[in-house]
Amino acid sequence: MIALAHEIGGSGQLPFFHAARDAALKLEASLPSRVRDQLRANTRAISIKASPVSRIEEAKRYYEQLVDAISSRHAVRLEYQSLSEDELISTKLRPFRMLFNRRSWYVIGRSSLHRQNRTFHVGRIRKLETLDEKFRIPRGFSIERYLRNAWNLVPEKGADYNVTVRFQPLVARNVAEVTWHSTQRTEMNPNGTLDFHATVSGLGEISWWILGYGDQAQVLKPPELRERVAQHARNMLKQYVPLTDIPE
Repeated sequence: MIALAHEIGGSGQLPFFHAARDAALKLEASLPSRVRDQLRANTRAISIKASPVSRIEEAKRYYEQLVDAISSRHAVRLEYQSLSEDELISTKLRPFRMLFNRRSWYVIGRSSLHRQNRTFHVGRIRKLETLDEKFRIPRGFSIERYLRNAWNLVPEKGADYNVTVRFQPLVARNVAEVTWHSTQRTEMNPNGTLDFHATVSGLGEISWWILGYGDQAQVLKPPELRERVAQHARNMLKQYVPLTDIPE
């Protein structure tokens, strides 16, 4: 764990993780010299290359304020640059949990504006005020229950979808080697293609993952996802060829 703290906390790969690194350094300094030397040798043997992260160092004060608000169970008032609503919104939030997901920190809680639990990107907060109002986190709340079977971070309303995507041999083994989703199941076909199955709460996020594989991925079901990916492909094609050459 100390080796991981060295790598992640000191490199900026996990924003706002410097405090954990400082704590690890203090713990390391208290160890016997023989153990400390062995630990440093192990640390030099490890390198971590994480995914790109959002540049949100200017939001560090909001992150710390939210952590304090969750710990003390205080509601907050925030002004937030919403992408889904395409405007600056103001809402009172009962913050339940901080979550680091892939590239950035998020806060999940009950929004008075939306009257439901929502996820807010810390880097899009423009103003944050801690309120005197106290609250309790609902007994049944958990990150897992809130996210349901979201592909990544955004669960969509409605029933879940059973998805099947066929990957071509060029990328089939690469896809099969990774656990992309908790519900996934893979089948290797005799011709070298791979059928990838998952149950997801919404089609938006998984559609972008599929598009990342270009012509090496084909949606077999459901038809809603197949059409969504096809429409994205048609829109992409418009960037490169005259409109008259695009089939309907």
